[in-house]
Amino acid sequence: MTTLADLLAEHTGLPGGAVDHLQKVVAEWQLLSDLSFADFLMWVPYVPDAGHDEGEFLCVAHARPTTAPTAHPEDVVGTFIKATDHPQLKRAVLERRICREEDPHWYLGVPVRRETIPVVYDGSVIGVLSRETNLAVPRVPSPLEIAYLGSAGDLCQMVADGTFPSMEPSADVHTSPRVGDGLIRLDANGAVIFASPNALSAYHRMGHAADLVGVRLAPLTRSLIADPFDATEVAQRILAAIDGQPSMRTEAESRRGAVVLFRALPLRPMDTPAGALVLVRDVTEVKRRDRALLSKDATIREIHHRVKNNLQTVAALLRLQSRRSNSPEAKAALAESVRRVAAIAMVHETLSVSVDERVDLDKLLDKVIPVVGDVAVAESHVKVRRSGQFGIVSAELATPLVMVLTELAQNAIEHAYPAGQSGEVTLSAERSARWLDIVISDDGKGLPRGFSLERTDGLGLQIVRTLVESELRGSLSLRRRQPRGTEAVLRVPLSHRR
Repeated sequence: MTTLADLLAEHTGLPGGAVDHLQKVVAEWQLLSDLSFADFLMWVPYVPDAGHDEGEFLCVAHARPTTAPTAHPEDVVGTFIKATDHPQLKRAVLERRICREEDPHWYLGVPVRRETIPVVYDGSVIGVLSRETNLAVPRVPSPLEIAYLGSAGDLCQMVADGTFPSMEPSADVHTSPRVGDGLIRLDANGAVIFASPNALSAYHRMGHAADLVGVRLAPLTRSLIADPFDATEVAQRILAAIDGQPSMRTEAESRRGAVVLFRALPLRPMDTPAGALVLVRDVTEVKRRDRALLSKDATIREIHHRVKNNLQTVAALLRLQSRRSNSPEAKAALAESVRRVAAIAMVHETLSVSVDERVDLDKLLDKVIPVVGDVAVAESHVKVRRSGQFGIVSAELATPLVMVLTELAQNAIEHAYPAGQSGEVTLSAERSARWLDIVISDDGKGLPRGFSLERTDGLGLQIVRTLVESELRGSLSLRRRQPRGTEAVLRVPLSHRR
């Protein structure tokens, strides 16, 4: 999909500062569209080439209102229009003022009122906004509509003046309150002249039960916020907007526990103080859910930490029991149990520091692999290495998968090489969107004649088969490797898990 920057770079000769300003306009213009009940199209004069004539305009961006039906259900970005078909575009560039058609323009059978607003940057017109209102649905004038349209008119004039959007950074535009969340219009003295129903609800949640009209908003808001620093900051930002200074989004909690987002925008059309817009959004429930999730995540991580500690204690007890045993078979069995418990403990240790219950399997295997050969490596001199990218997996997949891999690797070390023989066991992976394909290969003596995975009575392979079938819901096969050795082929689905 072609971006605004791509279209401007390919079809215009605008300098970098002008391109940045047009991108700021696009970042802010959903506010204009919602306040205007209209679509906004951004047109730029097209640099002529062999296929297009001088005097054409290119549409580089489009915003649709959330408060009214769109005038353009189809995508018009990337289309061209002649100045003769939309003369107000050229008039806006030449006269540097907002221009309106006297009669509605009919588009796809829908009457559309079109206005053009020059986008001014550094004293020059670098583009034109076309404000296009669908007139097919009649609107009854109401205090809300009048306040919205009046605010939109002031902001559009500021676009034509070159004072909106501000030159200051506005990185939080996409997380700021929107028109539908709650809008308050202030006069030049900071008194409320209009407050939308959602804005009134937000202030009621904060503790102000009366109407807002006629109230000076800055001192009222300061009195409702619990933290003195936050209260002063919000009040200062509202007052700064009245004085013509833009402000970033801020968040504050009221004395009653309501959490509200604020953003204040100055209104100074033609450099004349006209008050400010204050956008508000009640995010109390969102914050409550966020806090609950954080608390739940912390609890889960603490559980993983305690499980890891308990497993390490079990491993220590098994080692102690192994030292007291005189039977070589018992020592070997206890050593294998220690290895299995240690592998599970490492998974829980990784999950105890994870924030999303996911495990980087590559990092985890790099910790587990040195433990795999603890029992037999000293005797057989077999090296174990990892190849390929196993990637990130969910917590429910990590534990059984690590257990399967360690069992298969340990099985290869113990049974593929005679005592004292050296060799190499490789764990290699290939990952797609749906599958994780793993091959555990060795260069040992190979499978014995008549071997069957289904009929084997080895505890390790029985554990592997159970985990693959019941937990991983995957498939496993053992085959001879050429020219020598054995390969265990494991396929595990990554999606559609229970």
